[in-house]
Amino acid sequence: MAVPTQEPTPGGRRAVVAAEPESAAPVDVTGVGAPDLIADSFGEYARIWFRRIRSGESGVLPVVIGLIGIVIYFQVRNARFLSAGNLVNLMTQAAFLVTFGMAEVFVLLLGEIDLSVGYNAALGAVITLWLLAHPFPLWLAVLAGLAFSSAYAGVQGLIVTRLGLPSFVVTLAGYLCGFGLLLFLINTAAPNSGGTISLTNNILADIEYGSLSPVASWVVMLAAVAATAVFMIVRDARRRANRLAAPPLSVTLLKIAMMALVGVAVVLVSNINRSLSATVIAGVPWAVVLILALLVAFTVLLNRTRLGRYVYAIGGNAEAARRAGINVGRIKVLAFTLCGLTAGISGLIYASNLQSMSNNFQGGQYVLYAVAAAVIGGTSLFGGRGRMVGAVLGGLVVGVIFNGLFLLGLGPAAQNIWSAVVLLAAVLVDALARRGAAAR
Repeated sequence: MAVPTQEPTPGGRRAVVAAEPESAAPVDVTGVGAPDLIADSFGEYARIWFRRIRSGESGVLPVVIGLIGIVIYFQVRNARFLSAGNLVNLMTQAAFLVTFGMAEVFVLLLGEIDLSVGYNAALGAVITLWLLAHPFPLWLAVLAGLAFSSAYAGVQGLIVTRLGLPSFVVTLAGYLCGFGLLLFLINTAAPNSGGTISLTNNILADIEYGSLSPVASWVVMLAAVAATAVFMIVRDARRRANRLAAPPLSVTLLKIAMMALVGVAVVLVSNINRSLSATVIAGVPWAVVLILALLVAFTVLLNRTRLGRYVYAIGGNAEAARRAGINVGRIKVLAFTLCGLTAGISGLIYASNLQSMSNNFQGGQYVLYAVAAAVIGGTSLFGGRGRMVGAVLGGLVVGVIFNGLFLLGLGPAAQNIWSAVVLLAAVLVDALARRGAAAR
């Protein structure tokens, strides 16, 4: 016989969840209040969804609309913006911005912040590049770099929880220390190189400059869509069989169709020859594959595991989570560690893009872009609300702005001003959503 247990929900409330047999689908408590919990048809689902939008719970809809609007504007201003070469270039250039935003989501969901992610990413990349140059095996060099970035952020999380210090101050100290360590490491590892350490491994270089073959791009895309479709349909069927909440089948099929449409568009664009020479360059870049893999892994982690539920619970109401028996300190340290791990991946993508790391790395600027990407994507600065897919979209918005303004011949001044306007708009949406929730 199933024994009822209590699980914390993302808003800090406690929901009674019956323990299920192994054959049953897990209860998605992070979806409490979603339309699929009370909708039996597509029409009812749509009505509830529109009511939620009017009340301020718009999810990623504002960033999607904003991204479409920005793309249309730049295409009107410059017809080359939607060319295959520029779109693929945009996806690869925005990859490290996207992962920076994903890193910041882990701590922002707790109502914390990590200002050291920029230089932390650079430190991990420098360690990896230095080990590769000596030479160490690729797997060991990458593991060492990612381990350092994870530990660097984890120690800051430990200080925040053990000493009760504000994360803003602790990670600001980590930012300054990281800058100093970056100068020290590069000057030590490459004393006569002018402050630059080069990437000597072709596998890491291919993250940004390599790609799947056109045939492999179609195979991977179709396999990913098919696997996701089967998972969603089977999951919903199992939930209905166990009398648990599930969206209408029509809604699930619509989501699958939209996902397939996006996948087909990406593959079609990527498979167009974008080479300016006789050599054919086509196929989905490895950077896009890496981003999608991280998106799936981190989404499952936050939405389908106990750790993810605890992160949302602490961000919604830390005291309620503590009283529910959650080890708040341990979860915070784990979240900071995951933030550092993702930052380390960002550093490797950045190094792949430039084929090197230097002491001119703009760690202060990139941490601002990381926060901007997460917040633009709908992650609340006050914790408890946000999704990884939002950070991906937010990073794309920042990347689109930089790419489009570059095509228009505008420099860093206009790029930063545009980014500031979009960030303020995202914060305004977040504030309106919080007011709507409070009013309800």
